[in-house]
Amino acid sequence: MAAGTVLGLALLVTFVISGHGLGASGFITRLAAQSSDWVAPQATAENSYFGPFMKAGAPLMSWITWEVLGVLIGAWLGARGAGRISVKVERGPSITPTRRIGYALAGGALVGFGARMARGCTSGVGLSGSAVLAVAGFVFLIGFFAAGFAVSMMMRRMWQ
Repeated sequence: MAAGTVLGLALLVTFVISGHGLGASGFITRLAAQSSDWVAPQATAENSYFGPFMKAGAPLMSWITWEVLGVLIGAWLGARGAGRISVKVERGPSITPTRRIGYALAGGALVGFGARMARGCTSGVGLSGSAVLAVAGFVFLIGFFAAGFAVSMMMRRMWQ
């Protein structure tokens, strides 16, 4: 209950201060557009996906860049303060670290691709969308939790 209250208040403060809700996947798109522009500016400008980011100006000079940097710095400070900074692979006894990392990368790639297809990530569509009572936010959250439950049932054997 307390975590939900804090998350709701953080979302409210984000709306008030920046005029935007929470969300992070747009940063990866902006980073890819900027990186593409460094390597091939002409191709990036002509690209129908990255071109609009470049026409709007420096894609990394956006509220979402500062949000992501703040999350990374805050996470590091919190982990350091709690003495929880270490490199390890959380896994069950029946899976190798390499396979666990492979599953995590594959899952991350699928979620990232889905976020770009939907034009929003779990926090952007689910949390910010439902905070403004958008039907898409609630539909997304129901689908996200249902899919998570189904996948957890399939992956459960790896942790036993």
